[in-house]
Amino acid sequence: PPPPPPPLLPPARGFKGAAASIQGTMPNFCAAPNCTCKSTQSDLAFFRFPRDPVRCQRWVENCRRADLEGKTPDQLNKHYRLCAKHFETSMICRSSPYRTVLRDDAVPTIFDLTSHLNNPRSRHRKRIKELSEDEIRMLKQQKIGEAFGHEQATQGLNASNEQNTVLEEGQEEKVAPLTLEEREKKDYLKSLFEILILMGKQNIPLDGHNVDELPEGIFTSDNFQALLEYRINAGDEVLRKRFEMTAVNLEYCSKTQQKQMLEICESCVREETLREVRDSHFFSLVTDEVVDIAGEEHLPVLVRFVDDSHNLREEFIGFLPYEADPEILAVKFHTTITEEWGLNMEYCRGQAYIVSSGFASKMKIVATRLLEKYPQAVYTLCSSCALNVWLAKSVPVVGVSIALGTMEEVCCLFHQSPQLLVELDNTISVLFQDNEEKGNELKQICRSQWTGRHDTFEVLVDLVQALVLCLDAVSSDSSVRWSNFIVGRAFVLSSALTDFDFIVTIVILKNVLSFTRAFGKNLQGQTIDVFFAASSLTAVLHSLNEVMENIEVYHEFWFEEATNLAEKLDVKIKLPGKFRRAQQRSLDSELTSENYYKEILSVPTVEHIIQELKDIFSEQHLKALKCLSLVPSVMGQLKFSTSEEHHADMYKNDLPNPDTLSAELHCWRIKWKHRGKDIELPASIYEVLHLPDIKFFPNVYALLKVLCILPVMKVENEKYEMGRKRLKAYLKSTSALSRSSNLALLNINFDIKHDLDLMVDTYIKLYP
Repeated sequence: PPPPPPPLLPPARGFKGAAASIQGTMPNFCAAPNCTCKSTQSDLAFFRFPRDPVRCQRWVENCRRADLEGKTPDQLNKHYRLCAKHFETSMICRSSPYRTVLRDDAVPTIFDLTSHLNNPRSRHRKRIKELSEDEIRMLKQQKIGEAFGHEQATQGLNASNEQNTVLEEGQEEKVAPLTLEEREKKDYLKSLFEILILMGKQNIPLDGHNVDELPEGIFTSDNFQALLEYRINAGDEVLRKRFEMTAVNLEYCSKTQQKQMLEICESCVREETLREVRDSHFFSLVTDEVVDIAGEEHLPVLVRFVDDSHNLREEFIGFLPYEADPEILAVKFHTTITEEWGLNMEYCRGQAYIVSSGFASKMKIVATRLLEKYPQAVYTLCSSCALNVWLAKSVPVVGVSIALGTMEEVCCLFHQSPQLLVELDNTISVLFQDNEEKGNELKQICRSQWTGRHDTFEVLVDLVQALVLCLDAVSSDSSVRWSNFIVGRAFVLSSALTDFDFIVTIVILKNVLSFTRAFGKNLQGQTIDVFFAASSLTAVLHSLNEVMENIEVYHEFWFEEATNLAEKLDVKIKLPGKFRRAQQRSLDSELTSENYYKEILSVPTVEHIIQELKDIFSEQHLKALKCLSLVPSVMGQLKFSTSEEHHADMYKNDLPNPDTLSAELHCWRIKWKHRGKDIELPASIYEVLHLPDIKFFPNVYALLKVLCILPVMKVENEKYEMGRKRLKAYLKSTSALSRSSNLALLNINFDIKHDLDLMVDTYIKLYP
């Protein structure tokens, strides 16, 4: 017979889910109530309690043993075991006949909690803790303390905990049951919260009619009160008793109370996501473009993290009031994230800011201040924004901001009217009748969100003549075919597109950003494209520096292209009217349009883009991207000759076993180099994180988990990027004056579970 296989090395210390060794002289007894299994009498695997405090607490709660509650995770890990009988089969992975391990998120759920009643001798050893209604209420009150940092809630929670503490003798202090009045009050509040949650999920604004539009002395119910009355009429006895004697032309629930309750709804829903983020430890922050909410500017904030199922998710967690002063904004941003929302920025590994034109410099200051405090919160590009669009928005030239705004308005107008798109198609067909392929391509592009493409300025230069001719035809049409709104907007936008300042701006942006187009496209590509893009940055910067050194020659060609396009549109080549009016008498007669645009546009644009690329692709950022060689498909492309150890130094403190990293990486390379012929190399981090044996490489898993939350990495599975899509949908479907930051969170996160009892208890504690 063949020799027996060599004994497997025990898993590294601290490795989650590792099976406890059942070798040795001392038997392992199962800690579960009413379970008599021990390792010397059973072939069952025995598992240590996890060291992770959150998971360990869940194991203890499910065991229902009162004597284990006071022990630390380290004590439980060292001295207590559970046998495999208490886990669902789906929680156990048998990688070989000699090795059995648990899934990282495994929790014991199978217990016998009744047989001890028929066996008096077993009652005193593994005492089962019976949970009363009051203790269940106490656990919910503990959640309140996690969700809110208010002193009132904390003090009330401590008092409640003291009252409900289980004494060592097995006796409990008596907690006064709720009176009828208290029960009715809670039921009433629960009904109000149910209405508010419904309004949030269905995107129904609180206010109905505008008070200013109503004659004096006329009372009309707002949407909240209308729904409340509807519920009373539908048979809600709790609400009927409360309001049956109230005048119908008075408010049932004040605006102040509605605001208080909405804030609690928002916090409870947000806390569900934040709890998952904290369990994951590492996260990245992303902000979207500044939006108008009821007349005030706000920053939408999203968080990226890897959940218990190894999926990269990007979730919306709230709005942050925008401040004009970037230093104040940086302080408020940090305070909100850490103190109000309870995230530990020491675990933040990335930050990205998608900004409207004109806001980039301020958000860069915010990023810089966070980097000063937390050097590992790498400042990166966001995968949902094309590099060229992001660079253009960050250029500190007024003409560029105006051109970008005009471009967005043109795209928006054509998408509002299918008839306009048909008119544009006809114009394109006439202009490109000698090149039908190009014409058809442009028609297809016009039906997409073309302002967010990598080649958006090339597209705009190709389209500008067709856009002008189409808008001119609409604005001069004397029939009733077009609405007054469309005719008016067509006239204004046609004038903007035929301004020479606009034409020269888009031509120069097209040419300057052509050097970064392929680089940016690769950054939004597959993992292997991102890896090689990081290596090509040096060449991109070299090309741009060469342009800067020879800017006069390059600008001459660019300006000639702009003048040719202007002639096609019958646009006069001249200095901007605003500049000429400001200079009037002191205007230099020798100043030409070509020289003016070189100094005011070409030079600052090229200089800014060079500096911005250096800032956004810092040494730390590039080191992180080079760690993508851990992905097997990249490793294979490099002939399995990689050296991640050097680049992974920045994440050394994030690894479970940094001392064994070198040996583990060697095993990781060997595993894929000598794989079976029918095994394909995983091509993305998402695929690698879902490999069944990834847990045997804890350092590799930890590294990839941190890498994939970097904002520059795209979310592989679209269903986990719903936070951003729902945010866009909410903003698109809701007018600025009807928006509410509280209701928006409920609407965008409509599928997150909510605990009405928790909301009611929190409200009672905060507003007694």
